[in-house]
Amino acid sequence: MIIRLFILVLLISLNSPSPIFSQQKTTIYLFPGQGSDERIFDSLKFAEKFEIVHIEYPIPMKGCSMREFARVVSHQIDTTQKYILIGVSLGGMIISEMNENLNPEQSIIISSAKSRKELPLRYRFQRLIPIYKLVPPKLMLGGAKFLQPIIEPDRNTNKVTFKNMLSAKDPVYMKRTVSMIINWDREKVQEALIHIHGTKDHTIPIRNVKADHIIENGSHMMTLTQHASIQKILSSYLGQ
Repeated sequence: MIIRLFILVLLISLNSPSPIFSQQKTTIYLFPGQGSDERIFDSLKFAEKFEIVHIEYPIPMKGCSMREFARVVSHQIDTTQKYILIGVSLGGMIISEMNENLNPEQSIIISSAKSRKELPLRYRFQRLIPIYKLVPPKLMLGGAKFLQPIIEPDRNTNKVTFKNMLSAKDPVYMKRTVSMIINWDREKVQEALIHIHGTKDHTIPIRNVKADHIIENGSHMMTLTQHASIQKILSSYLGQ
């Protein structure tokens, strides 16, 4: 009698939606850009089958390389479960480094670069003549605030959000991440990366970029300002 009761309970538990037997959600890790945070993804929608985790960047150690920084940030990723990486700008560069050692289900970068060859000439020039080293951190952050609306006028459609995101950045963080980008030494492109880029990206001009998906009139800020086009592409990959 006891054995029959045990078997009945076991059969009921196997057919019930108990968390023990439910399918584990795939985690999507979202990597913001250098001058943004999780708000850059506010306009994007993800299906309930995904768990969303926003990556936060610490202040890099002085002289930290992109590869070393990616290794530090990778500690925020649970590699024991299925996961997907999506990154904007600096976030995409970090993912490019991570893909060397990690094995995500998918890696999608937006308004970014897969290697130093896709960076604009001004970054590569400063690697040879590092003028940026003479600029104090606070002045560098102030310069970013001043230049952002000029270089990327599209951000004015969400002016308050972009201004607040940039204002929240630590000046030391800004200078060290600038150094990290300028001195990025990645030559090899990871084939598994899915690259989405805009034709009006003035921060990382498309003329240097080989993208899988091109957004007409898409700016460097298009994840927030032109989210409908981004959403459609992401949904096709995520099956939502």
